[in-house]
Order: sequence, then C-alpha cells, then structure tokens
Amino acid sequence: GTLGIITAAVLKLFPKPRTSATALAALADVDAAIALLGLLRQALGDRLTGFELISGDCIALTRKQFPALPDPVPGYPWYALMQGDDPATDSPLAVQIEATLGAAVEQHVAGDAAIAQSAAQAAELWALREHIPEAQRLEGPNIKHDVSLPVSRIPAFLADAQLELDAALPGVRYVVFGHLGDGNLHYNLSAPAGTPAAAFLGDAARANRIVYDLVTRLGGSFSAEHGIGQMKRGELLRYKSAVEVELMQRIKRALDPDAVLNPGKVVG
Repeated sequence: GTLGIITAAVLKLFPKPRTSATALAALADVDAAIALLGLLRQALGDRLTGFELISGDCIALTRKQFPALPDPVPGYPWYALMQGDDPATDSPLAVQIEATLGAAVEQHVAGDAAIAQSAAQAAELWALREHIPEAQRLEGPNIKHDVSLPVSRIPAFLADAQLELDAALPGVRYVVFGHLGDGNLHYNLSAPAGTPAAAFLGDAARANRIVYDLVTRLGGSFSAEHGIGQMKRGELLRYKSAVEVELMQRIKRALDPDAVLNPGKVVG
C-alpha cells in the first residue's frame, strides 16, 4: 500500500447463492434508471447484487465489434443490467424481479425488459457489459475517465458534460457505463469517425479538465475505483485541498520514512 501495510484482515462470509436472476431493462433516460434502482432495492434489499447503467451507444458499439452478442430490447438510449442472488434454493427472487420490472413498465419507468431464462442467457447479457472496454479499444483511440458522483447528480453531470464536450470536441462519441448503485461511472470518449489518433489524444488534457472540473463542482471525485497511481498525481494536487494533501504526506512520512512502500504513487 501507499500509506501502510495490511497486517490483518477480517472477512465476512456469505452463503454461496443458490438462486440467481438476471435481466436487462430498457430506459428512456438516466432518471428512469435511478427510479428503477429504487424500486428494485425496495423489492429485493441486499439480494440486489448488480445494477449496471449502460448507454445505448455502448450496446451498439459492442455489438458492432461482437455481432454474435444479443440485442434483446433494441432501440433505447439507456439500459440497466441487473442481477439478484439468494442463498435459498426455493427463493421467489425471479418472480419478484419479474413483478418489479412489470410494475416499472406499467409506471412508465421502464420501456421494456428481458429476463434471462437460463444461465446461458444470463451470461450473454453480462457479456454485453463485459465486452465494452474491448469494443472501444477495437473502435479506435479513446479518452477514459473513472469518476464517482452522488447518484442523484449523475443526470446533471451527463447533460452538462455533453454540452461542454460537444463544443470543445465536435463529433466526439460517448461511451458511458458504470455501477449506478455506487455512483461510479466510466465516462469514456471515442474519437470522431476518421479523426487521427494523435489529433484526438492531443485533446485529452482539455477533455479531462472539462470532465474533472464538472465532477468536482457536483460533489464527486475524479478518481473512483481505479485510484490515483501515477497518472493522476497532478489531478490530486489540483482537486484536493492543501490541507488534505499535507495530511496524506505527513502520514506517508510517518509510516514510510524511507519511501519503500509503493514508491512514486499518489503522494510520492
């Protein structure tokens, strides 16, 4: 670690799930995704183990590169991929998810939904999510952002970021997906069709500043699950207060005076 060494850990074990259910819901916007997340949490509690926000552009890009992947509810701008798990063999989990999605459609929260009828179908739905990074790599140059925001502010971030980035980088394409329940968002940009890689990547600093400034204004973090490392050390100094940085440096010097723990990372 950067600030210390883990010498012990306490693990909380959960029974292996015996019942699982996976579904893909089609949505008009991210506000609808947040509303659906609330309905599922109310119905399932901690048995809701996955809720991934995926843009329709992500689905299209992934299926372009991997055409064998399914497209069960085409034609929507946003999707939510969800999974529930239960250690009980006789769990009504699947029935509860189906009922919740049915109610969401009736309430116009969701436009449509597809529920996996087998483990193979569930794996195909998850493959749509898991192949996004590789599909974006195959598509061409990209600028990636791993950010976190209060869930309620994600719609505002998406709207404002697109306005600013459309003006700064005309033709830029958005590849947006993430763990909505945690507020984590992979906010990635793909080059406009036909744009040379060097020209697009030359605008990375400008794109980063737009994204990170907006995230900060909305109470989020420029670095979520992937950490600071070496690439974002400059961003740490820009977006954290001098007091926060000084405290981190003091802790680092106290625990690691010879700088042998993860040298050169985060606070150096």
